[in-house]
Amino acid sequence: MKSDNRLSLSLFLLRLSVFLVMLMWTLDKFVRPEHAAAVYEKFYFISGFNNSIFYLIGLVQLAIIIGFLLGFKKTWTYGAVLVFHAISTFSTFQQYLAPFTDNNLLFYAALPMLAACFALYYLRDLDTKWVIDNR
Repeated sequence: MKSDNRLSLSLFLLRLSVFLVMLMWTLDKFVRPEHAAAVYEKFYFISGFNNSIFYLIGLVQLAIIIGFLLGFKKTWTYGAVLVFHAISTFSTFQQYLAPFTDNNLLFYAALPMLAACFALYYLRDLDTKWVIDNR
């Protein structure tokens, strides 16, 4: 397999796996808006949102991550996914300081995903497999 094909397949698989994680977090806003509210309050210090706000946030996020999966407007969608995940990763910094307390060890999984999001953004022009925006 040529190196271009290997790279495009690798970037597609990264894009697909990041999309799947982001999809679960997006769907959580629809399925369990009370959980989303608890996350926003604990990690982002934002409270008082009702379910309708989480449905709206979920709809916007769903549109962005579908664009991301399809490789549409890569600078914007890949950048948005990187920013979303960076905010969520850095807002949980206290969990990294106590890795063996509760389920905090699971937060470390966010770090390789953050690297994947960065790689996808940085290499977006080389991510050409099954994309709409293939400039």
